[in-house]
Amino acid sequence: MTTLKKVAEYAGVSTSTVSRVIAGKPYVKEETRRRVLQAVQELSYSPNILAKSLKEGRTNTIALMIPSIQNQMFPIVTRGVEDTARKYGYTVILCNTDENIEVEKEYIRKLQDRWIDGFIVGSMLPASDHIRKLKADGFPVVLTSRYYGDPIDAVIIDNHRAAYDAVSYLIKTGHEKIAIAVGRRQLSLYQQRLEGYLDALKDHGLPVDESLIMHETHGTNSFYGLTQKLLDNLIPDAIFATSDPKAIVVIRAIKDRGLRIPEDISVIGIDDIEMSALIEPPLTTVSQPLYKIGALAAKKLIALIEHKNKSKDPPAPVVDVLETELIIRKSTARRK
Repeated sequence: MTTLKKVAEYAGVSTSTVSRVIAGKPYVKEETRRRVLQAVQELSYSPNILAKSLKEGRTNTIALMIPSIQNQMFPIVTRGVEDTARKYGYTVILCNTDENIEVEKEYIRKLQDRWIDGFIVGSMLPASDHIRKLKADGFPVVLTSRYYGDPIDAVIIDNHRAAYDAVSYLIKTGHEKIAIAVGRRQLSLYQQRLEGYLDALKDHGLPVDESLIMHETHGTNSFYGLTQKLLDNLIPDAIFATSDPKAIVVIRAIKDRGLRIPEDISVIGIDDIEMSALIEPPLTTVSQPLYKIGALAAKKLIALIEHKNKSKDPPAPVVDVLETELIIRKSTARRK
């Protein structure tokens, strides 16, 4: 039977170096890493992961909880998490909660029983007290996308600023009658984006017209009917959608009325998902650094896990607010 010691002797390194390479730890010279991996392969060494986990009290496995992988922003976030986790020798379990708190609770219960090391949560709802309890119990947790001011590590964007920048751009390019397609009120990010819209109007001396505010009723696709209803009463200069998928639905509704984009109505979104550059016309949007959000969340979580193994006292939570960028494409134009 091949042991860790035999692999170390074969590769001409210490057993601790072999352990670091197998665990995917950094700070090992690339030449040494290749030599160890070659020894592992040639000796057909298979480490006893279960025994190692029991000894160290961890499995090098983290969970990523998201509302749905069908939400087009989360595949990019997920890739950022996975690439970073793999770099540090961790495996990622993907959990789709479907916006269901009971499903979220069940995932947490089952994964904790299986020695999961920590959670990245992109699905948190205002009532997700089980996530808050995880943190209170000293379990490593990092939030992404959704944040409600709790003392939990997080990686987010300034949603108010993103919306403010989008609406200010429309105003500066001659648009005055600006409608908004705003997501569910229970999610703080959409409330913050609504406030950014309202503040941009106020700061530029434009009145707030409640008839121009479309609130999501039953999912993103509800904005098709809401936009059609809006167009029955008036033609706005522009529509600001609080996510790119909402903007895409709004564009379809406008086109189906025989109106032109951007000649008749400009449309702008937030996210910069891949589809945004491919639709016709390509969507002007405020870009979130989605890959970076996932990568930084994974790095923060792994740091919390490593810290937990060294100290019982967790570090103070840090909320990282990443920059957004206005991406101007062909769905907006200066108002004549």
